[in-house]
Parts: sequence; structure tokens; C-alpha cells
Amino acid sequence: MKPFLPLSTVDQLAAYLRMEILDGRANGGMPGVLRLKRELGVGSKTVVAALELLKREGLLEAGGKRRRNRVMSQRAQKRSGLNIHVLLYEKLDAHNELIVRLVSELEHRGHRVFHAPKSLSELKFDVARVTRMVEKSDADAWIVQAGSRPVLEWFSTREVPTFALFGRQSKLPIASLATVKSPAMSQALRKLADLGHHRMVLLVREERRKPVPGLLETRILKEMANLGIKTGPYNLPDWEDHAEGFHRCLQALFRHTPPTALLISEPDLFFSAQQFLLQQGFVVPRDVSLLCLQDHPSFEWFHPQVAHVFNDTKRWIPRVSQWAENIAKGKEDRRETLFPGTFVEGGTIGPAKG
Repeated sequence: MKPFLPLSTVDQLAAYLRMEILDGRANGGMPGVLRLKRELGVGSKTVVAALELLKREGLLEAGGKRRRNRVMSQRAQKRSGLNIHVLLYEKLDAHNELIVRLVSELEHRGHRVFHAPKSLSELKFDVARVTRMVEKSDADAWIVQAGSRPVLEWFSTREVPTFALFGRQSKLPIASLATVKSPAMSQALRKLADLGHHRMVLLVREERRKPVPGLLETRILKEMANLGIKTGPYNLPDWEDHAEGFHRCLQALFRHTPPTALLISEPDLFFSAQQFLLQQGFVVPRDVSLLCLQDHPSFEWFHPQVAHVFNDTKRWIPRVSQWAENIAKGKEDRRETLFPGTFVEGGTIGPAKG
């Protein structure tokens, strides 16, 4: 089932007018603002905003001062939108709030958005499998969520435009978006060290560890070393990339030399670790401190708040939408966009036990 997304009055009016255009009931000139306001019972600002949205989608063309907006021909309409395929990290990410909002915005702009038949996890991040799937598609452009380095390197060599939504995209000739977390993590690590933590463990997915640790992971380990912590496999453990493998890793960590702080790369792993600690009788932060390297909407409901790296997601979707608009207009867009992360010192970190 497609995720439900509540629509604003502007979105509802735009959807109504869009169907009038696509079904052929509105052709030639679109009625003016005053007439639409009177006939549909909505405010002038709502009408203007809905018409502007349809112009951006390529369904309407401005008619000039005191002239009605013109409905674009079906041929022009078809040419304006893209077939955008989204290659998800995991199948469940189709319900991720960011992905849902992104798909909705792109569709509102006149693009046709499809999820790839299989996710990166299902394809085992295997470039050969990704190649076979991609070459069977009719995509005009791709959005790849949290891609591994080999996968994104392959996409960067293709003619079909690709946007890397996070992942190991640094320095590649590919449009991308990422959060700069190193300064926030340095601040967090110094705080933990001041609280007496010397057994810190970083838990990240396999594609962030192999074939070599990613840039962020390398900088975190280097910062630990700068703080006088001897680093090795204990601080960045290897584990099988599934739920059972993650829990086996946690069991091994807490069997002999329990860490005093866990630095966890994403909310799903954070929640899983919380459940494990609860089942084992550990209390956060009395027995172990927790820090999540990503933000999550549910963190607002935690009291005290989860210690995490905050990302301003409001700026992400406009960047991807602008990339799609540029591609639709035939403009090349391979710009890397970086947003700063902020360390939020929540109640899940405290003094090291003992």
C-alpha cells in the first residue's frame, strides 16, 4: 500500500486542477484567479499557489500580464516530466518520512517516481546485480539512497543522471547530498571523554566498514586516538548485516569487556540496541551511554532527549527537487551539497560507570 500523506489545501487544489488538465476538461486557457476562487470556494492565495505549482510541473504556461495561464499541449506535458527511479537502501525505506515527502514533492512537480524492484540490501550492494536491474529500466534519472562506494562509482560513470542521497559519494562526479558530521562528532567524543569514557564502540553498517572504513568512521577513530584511546577492531566491530548478526555483535561486546558508550549510525540500529540493553538489564545512561549519528522524528517524544547529531531535513528535499528540474530542462547538475550536523547533548549520555 502506498504511504498516506496528508495534503494541504494548496496541494488538494493543485491535484484537482491537474486532473482537469490531464483528463482534457481544461484546455487552451486556464480560468483566472477570481473565477477559480468564486467557483471552487477557496482563497486567492491558495489559487495563486496552486497555479504556480502547476507551472513548475510544466502543465501551465504563464500568459503574461492580465492574460490567462495557458494549458500546455499533451506533447509538451509529457516532455516536461521525468521517469525517476529510486533505488532504496532497504525495502522498508519506502515508508521513511523523508522518502515519502521526497516522492510526493517530485510527483507534484510533474515527475513520475517509481521504486526500483529491489533495494540495495536485497541486491547485496553487488555492482553486477545493480547493473542488470538498472539496464532493464526505462528511467530518465536515478536517486540512490545510501549507496556504497562501488555502487556510486558505477552510477557516476553512466550517462543517465543520478543523485546520491547520502552514502559514500564524497569526491565523485555525481549530484549528491550529505551531512557533515565530523565537527559534531568531535564535540560529542570530547564530551564523552570528559565523562570518563574510554571504551567507545562505533556500530555502522557493512558498506561503511568495507572495503575500508568510510571518511566519517576514519575521522571518528582518529579523534578517539587523539583523546588517548587506543583504537582497533573493538572500536569498529565487524558484524553480519542483519538483525541476528547485530544482536550477536552486541552480545559479544557485553560478554567480557562491556563498552561504556555506543555510537550508533542510524535510528533503526539505535532502537534495536535499546531493546537489547533493556532485555539485558542495562540502564541508559547509568550503565552505558548511547549516541545516534542521525536524527529521527520520534526523538522529539523521548524524555530526556536522545543524544544525537541533528540534521536540518527541511533543506534536503528542495535540493533534490532542484536537481530534477535542472535535469528535466537538459542542464547538467553534478553538484555536491553538504549540510552541517549539530551535536545535541541529550539525556542518553552520562558519566562512565566506575
